[in-house]
Amino acid sequence: MPFVHIRIAGRPLASSEVEALQVEATRLMAGVMRKKPELTAVLVEAIDGGRWSVGGAPVAVAAHLAVTVTAGTNDAADKAAFVDKAHAMLRAAVGPDLPLATYVVVEEIAADSWGYGGHTQEARRLGLA
Repeated sequence: MPFVHIRIAGRPLASSEVEALQVEATRLMAGVMRKKPELTAVLVEAIDGGRWSVGGAPVAVAAHLAVTVTAGTNDAADKAAFVDKAHAMLRAAVGPDLPLATYVVVEEIAADSWGYGGHTQEARRLGLA
């Protein structure tokens, strides 16, 4: 039940580009992180370019991707592969001017601290949901 939050700054996104990012992020979560596509939520936001800076200087384009997953469900190799492939996805979407300081973050939340459908991941694991 991952949540993927993608922010792109510096250029408007066509609805087809948003959809492509949603589909590719879902594919990466399923393939690399072994998450169920039907439970993967993806939010793509376009941010005004003037709101983003790196090293205190404005950048023409930028991107950030953060994904939230249940702690302990992926190992270091999974997360490293995801960071690599997600960065490549962002570069393909934004272009070669993407700054080096483009971050992909895997946030791990304890199973008893989040859930969906009114039940925590821990309750599901224990068969209580």
